[in-house]
Amino acid sequence: MPERAATRSDASNVTERGRRAFAVLLGEFRRTPVLVPLGDGPGPDTERGLLTADFNGVRFILAFSDEQALARYAVARGEGAREWRYQTVLGARLLDAAVPAVGVPCGVALDCADGADGMVFPPVRGVVPDAVAVDVDGGARGLA
Repeated sequence: MPERAATRSDASNVTERGRRAFAVLLGEFRRTPVLVPLGDGPGPDTERGLLTADFNGVRFILAFSDEQALARYAVARGEGAREWRYQTVLGARLLDAAVPAVGVPCGVALDCADGADGMVFPPVRGVVPDAVAVDVDGGARGLA
């Protein structure tokens, strides 16, 4: 039995370390200006003028840490030769204002062309306002 208790304790410690590491990354993202490409107009890949992507029923605003990360995304999309318009937005403003304005469950994907080096900020408690968090009773209310 002590071995089983130790395994549970170890798993709990790993989970807690992961939560703390995510909280640090989230805090850094909230304080950092990021580049948000502007969509070409109404369509499935734009939300209020911002470039978005849908994944498993959740919309994500695409954000990039710098022009090189945006360029990697453009090349991966096969659109590296075109001009990409973007605006610089503070991460906190994306999470606190842009996400709730979308009207459907929405998060932010940072540097999505960078694989494991990218980051996803999902629409959950502690990341987005509770009123639009999908894991809060009453959250995401009024969303289509």
